[in-house]
Amino acid sequence: MADQPAAAKKSGGGLMSMGAPSAKNAKVKLQEMVIFTRQLATMIGAGIPLLECLEILTEQAENPGFKAVLEQVVLEVRGGTDLSSAMAQHPRVFEDIYVNMVRAGEVSGQIDEILVRLAEYQEASAKLRAQIVSAMTYPVISLCMIFGIVFFLLLVIVPKFKEIFDSMGVDLPWLTKMLLALSDWMVTKWFIWFPAAFGIVFALKIWSKSTVGKRFFHWLFLFMPVFGPLFKKVAVSRFARTFSTLISSGVPILGALEIVAATSGNVLIEELVMEASESVRQGDTLASPLAAKPKLFPPMVTRMIAIGEKSGALEALLLKISEFYDQQVETAVEQLTSLIEPIMICVMGVVVGGMVLAIFLPIFEMQKALQQ
Repeated sequence: MADQPAAAKKSGGGLMSMGAPSAKNAKVKLQEMVIFTRQLATMIGAGIPLLECLEILTEQAENPGFKAVLEQVVLEVRGGTDLSSAMAQHPRVFEDIYVNMVRAGEVSGQIDEILVRLAEYQEASAKLRAQIVSAMTYPVISLCMIFGIVFFLLLVIVPKFKEIFDSMGVDLPWLTKMLLALSDWMVTKWFIWFPAAFGIVFALKIWSKSTVGKRFFHWLFLFMPVFGPLFKKVAVSRFARTFSTLISSGVPILGALEIVAATSGNVLIEELVMEASESVRQGDTLASPLAAKPKLFPPMVTRMIAIGEKSGALEALLLKISEFYDQQVETAVEQLTSLIEPIMICVMGVVVGGMVLAIFLPIFEMQKALQQ
């Protein structure tokens, strides 16, 4: 008994005094969670006691923040707390779906099988996230390059040409005049537009956290041109996979729907799932509220859910839906990548080419006049 407080002191105050990361501020990558979950499932399946499994995984954890979290989980479990309850104290690391699936595994006595299922869910989620990042990376980098080149031209190159044109006293084309006026305004009025730009970004960030702002941006993500259909497919896939994983692990359907809503990542999807949850609570079908919003949940999805409810194969059909939409997302990402690349090249050519043309147009006209 004397060793336990000592261990707690070493694990808690000792670590904090040495400046180690706090368990509260721990940041754990999804891939780290996948490895941890698979290793825990393997060791439990091999018959190693839970506490010993946790101690081994804590000892080999390389992420200091994750190590601090696991040390606290070990202390709780050693003190007689359930694993799910110990994990629930660290929601930044162990999400609701993780805790509830572990709890379901504890009740059913099949925690190793459920941990394997959870790892598979995490791997599929990581793959989906990587596809979204892949789709967004090229346009974001291209836009940053375009803005960087435009600002460099307007703030550095164009002012030098303005001095040359002023010394020549030539009549300039309207395109060149507009470019010079814009450049002059940006150089002389930087104390206006620079803080204003940051102010707008900051205001949008604050507004996006409000109820109205969050709802607007979440609506925009789902219905914006080009990227909207992709994000909608991702939302449906996430809904189906999360729901299927939870109910197949033994989580009650109402509890599963609450977790699905909370982890949807979109207010519109969350509200619709909660409507479906209320429908089920009142004895109606799950599919009916979803079918009422075909712009969010396509008819194919709601019909398969309705069939699953009637046949008792909801879990299997939800898995089919998630696999289908995973493939749809992969195809959409490939199509977007091939579509966006030439579009961004054209945009860059028009914007940068137009500015270069405006700069050199007076010079070309002067050369033509001299030749005549």
